[in-house]
Amino acid sequence: MRNAPFVITVASEKGGVGKTTIATNLAVYLKALREDLPVTIASFDNHFSVDNMFAIGRHPGHSVAAFFGAEPAEELVTLGEYGVQYFTSERNLTPPDDDHRTLDHALLRSELDGILILDTRPILDYFTRSALLAADLALVPIKDRPSLVNAASLHAVLSADGADPAALWIIPSLIDARLKLRENVGMHEFLVDSARERDYQVIDAFIPKSPKVESLTTNFASRVYPVLTHARSTSAHLQFKALADFVLERFDAAPAKCAPAPDLSGRQRRLLLECPGCAQQATGDEGIFWHDLRSRQRGFIHPDCFWSLFSDIELETEAAPEMHLVLRVEGAGLFGGATEYHLHLFSAAGEELCRNQLPEKDRLLAVLRSVTGRVPTEFYREVITFHLTGKPPRNGLHDPEYRRLGTLRRQLTRTVLEREK
Repeated sequence: MRNAPFVITVASEKGGVGKTTIATNLAVYLKALREDLPVTIASFDNHFSVDNMFAIGRHPGHSVAAFFGAEPAEELVTLGEYGVQYFTSERNLTPPDDDHRTLDHALLRSELDGILILDTRPILDYFTRSALLAADLALVPIKDRPSLVNAASLHAVLSADGADPAALWIIPSLIDARLKLRENVGMHEFLVDSARERDYQVIDAFIPKSPKVESLTTNFASRVYPVLTHARSTSAHLQFKALADFVLERFDAAPAKCAPAPDLSGRQRRLLLECPGCAQQATGDEGIFWHDLRSRQRGFIHPDCFWSLFSDIELETEAAPEMHLVLRVEGAGLFGGATEYHLHLFSAAGEELCRNQLPEKDRLLAVLRSVTGRVPTEFYREVITFHLTGKPPRNGLHDPEYRRLGTLRRQLTRTVLEREK
């Protein structure tokens, strides 16, 4: 058994509650308190505060999308300022699949050690849900009653998807000590009491509202500076230390984690066990693995059925042990005329070898109806990939082959669609 990273997810559906301030400063304080502990940070948001605090020089480092790629995350992490490792933010990050457990399983298989801090978007999208389900500790900043109310949806994600709701902890944030409510009750006291009335766990620390701390994110150098180095005279310094101590206590008490057996439930859910060419059983012991981009359906097609689709054209396969084909269908709605069918052949390395336009024929339409689940009049922009790997096609459902083919499929799809713009 080996340790996977201890994952801390900072999340809130409400913007402006200090998520990124907490995530970035917590990383610095953890590293300062325990220098030999690997600390890594990544953000699924697109404001690039992580990059602006931790990047050294002009080297951008690898994108947070690396968590969902074929290469191990621990090989792509970049060492940044203050000894904190990081992944750069991504402006157009897109979900790699529809399985919110993909990130959790990837981290369990990785060799990334120590603590990983994940900053999230102020919305319950694919990446926020994924980060919550991967979390050993979920920190939810609240600064007012609306942000406290919104915490219920985060708790619901952990409860509904089989994670541990006890991982969620509330931390009051951006608290103005001067603000008093009725009967001279302070905002901090009100939020703590209100959270505990809802049976939330509340951290015995808070992040105060401080003009000095707010100024650390805006300056002529376009850098973001940590409280530890630039605002140690503020009360925020002691609170961040208390928060870091709390996290280290949980980290030290956490049990070791190991990679689980492969979970194919999400992939099996859209798996068709009939060959789309002949409607006979296709178990994946032989044939070709296919995947439809829009419906996310996948399955296996018998070799004879596959090659009969392309009997009207010559494909330069050169008897390669591995190659990949992308069938692109441009529906009549795009052009106002006839539907067009284009076939792109790629090498194992993703190099395009040839392109052909296919004639419309009944056999091709029958396969497309089965693969996409749509009739030809509903075709718009369809992309179906076929993977010939020289191995039993069922291997395409198992990691690490599934991750490798998924990464390659996204690369080929981008190549095909961008070329047609």
